[in-house]
Amino acid sequence: MIDKFCEYLTNKIRKKMPEINDEQAEVIMYGIQLIVGEIPKIFLLFGLGIILGLWWQTLLAFMLIIPFKAVSGGFHLKSHIGCIISTNLIYCGNAIISSIYTFPSNIVKYSVILCTLIIGIIMVSLYAPADTENLPILTKKERKIKKILSYIFLTINMLLASIIKNEVISNILIFGTIIQIFSITRLAYKLTKNQYGYELYLKQNSNI
Repeated sequence: MIDKFCEYLTNKIRKKMPEINDEQAEVIMYGIQLIVGEIPKIFLLFGLGIILGLWWQTLLAFMLIIPFKAVSGGFHLKSHIGCIISTNLIYCGNAIISSIYTFPSNIVKYSVILCTLIIGIIMVSLYAPADTENLPILTKKERKIKKILSYIFLTINMLLASIIKNEVISNILIFGTIIQIFSITRLAYKLTKNQYGYELYLKQNSNI
């Protein structure tokens, strides 16, 4: 149903802008699918958070990681149902774990933060911004800006996690950042059958 609605909107846009070709229309439809698909996903996410009695933890798990996710990218699941399930598992799961888990000592906590920062820097340097074949990031300027911002938000997250006294909020930053770092890796892309859009674009153009 969502796909049909998005296709309808895309066709309406094409009628008003006949200069849009098939390739551009695919990008537009994919963008509309992301926007329309986000609405029920967000309602379900926060609804589940309220049911679990973790509404503010779920809200924080979502809000604190969004800046890093927006610039570093990550895989997208092929179906709306799969996307909704994974979103709820990621953010509500983070809220649950962060609320019940306690690091055995500050040494362990700060060691995890340091390792996350180091591994995150390596993964960002290799893969960020991690785009998809449906929505590639092709301009070098945009890729450079998003990579720099990925380093900045990664560092900010880990700095905040190390100085914030509230253990739940600190945990949300740590676990959310770890999940986001994994989502841009080649392993995550292989498991979800995604491809890096820019990498695919370079391969296609090298064969011309």
